[in-house]
Amino acid sequence: MDLLFLGTSAGVPTKKRNVTGLALIEETGSDWFLVDCGEATQHRLLRTRLSLHDLQAIFITHVHGDHCYGLPGLLASAGMSGRKKPLTIIAPAGIAEWFKATQQFTQLYLPFEVDFLPTEALDTWSFAHWAVDAIPLSHRVPSFGYRFTETAREPYLNTEKLTADGISRGPIWGQLRKGIDAFHDGQTLKSSDYVHYPHPARCVVVCGDNDQPELLRTFCQPAQVLVHESTYTQEVADKAGDTFGHSSAALIATFAQSIALPNLLLTHFSARYQANPEQSPSIEDIRSEAAHYYQGPLFLAEDLARYRLAKTGDLSLVTS
Repeated sequence: MDLLFLGTSAGVPTKKRNVTGLALIEETGSDWFLVDCGEATQHRLLRTRLSLHDLQAIFITHVHGDHCYGLPGLLASAGMSGRKKPLTIIAPAGIAEWFKATQQFTQLYLPFEVDFLPTEALDTWSFAHWAVDAIPLSHRVPSFGYRFTETAREPYLNTEKLTADGISRGPIWGQLRKGIDAFHDGQTLKSSDYVHYPHPARCVVVCGDNDQPELLRTFCQPAQVLVHESTYTQEVADKAGDTFGHSSAALIATFAQSIALPNLLLTHFSARYQANPEQSPSIEDIRSEAAHYYQGPLFLAEDLARYRLAKTGDLSLVTS
């Protein structure tokens, strides 16, 4: 799975960062998911190869505008570009009410069905290769995190064991590899005896705004990657006297270290943090603070940066 950031700013956009949006992409195909849809997300999409025809589902973490104001425009563009396939949107119940009002008062016609499912149900939603579930977080409004867990892994057939057991290469091998038990020389061959998965299922947790990372302790146990907001440094949060429902770099990094998280990917940075490290405050302040508390692979997202979660669970920046 690839993670392509369409917006990494908190609250308001900057010249270099749009507000929140993240595409999760099947790296071997064109299908993709969208988590959050801040204003101008569709403009960022124009700088990618992603098509609204291949969008499988949209997940909204909470009702604040920097996470959802781009939704009506994106859906309108999908309709005008000829999309006919139904689209699932999993979001807090208030998003559906707000969108339906917008659709009514702007006379927005969509040539495809939109199926809103409330995140509050905390279901597990199944797609072709991924299962998605949700967890409530702590913010000024109901906010959620989504966990994407791989369900279609490539099995490996133990050919040495098959050969040792006198089972020659042929249709039975293919049957066992597909997970189907086979009948051979009067006995049943169990697929589970000959098929294994060398790596655990890939798992990515993507969170909305949240000032209590500890809520994620159990939820993140199978995850190789946590995408979490790091709106401020702790110094700025302390001076403000209120986190406004957000996490500092120190807070989320300390949590990630405590659970031995394999990869931490930070986003949703306050517009006050400059790109130029010579200016203060700068985004490097967030990086430095997080690196002080978290010793694992640390990434600070940039708009249009693309990261790849390999089957081995390693996360890397895609440079081409």
